Amino acid sequence: MKRLAGYLTVPIFMVDSIGNLLFYNEAAEAILGYQYEDTGEMPLEEWGTIFSPMDGQGLPLEPRDLPLAMALRQQRPVQGAFRLRGLDGVWRSIEILAFPLEGQGGRRVGAAAIFWECSDT
Repeated sequence: MKRLAGYLTVPIFMVDSIGNLLFYNEAAEAILGYQYEDTGEMPLEEWGTIFSPMDGQGLPLEPRDLPLAMALRQQRPVQGAFRLRGLDGVWRSIEILAFPLEGQGGRRVGAAAIFWECSDT
């Protein structure tokens, strides 16, 4: 999946089976405001707060309430929209589709999110 994400121009963010960030592609770097090589892997508690996610009313979102964390926990696709502050300091509204990743034999291997910047959340 990481190899495929590296070839695509749509922003993709991937986590392992416990929510640790594994990779985000170059297209995601433009929205997140930082290159993956400079952030590297990090636990859900860190990536879930470092971008200061907020709902449509401007209230902070808990890491466990982010669509990617929900897709991982509930093992189903989750769609959502929220605002985040990229590591470049710029606030952006994004829409996201997160989905679990299942390996052979039904093994839970993680989750991925495809997201894009939108005009408002």
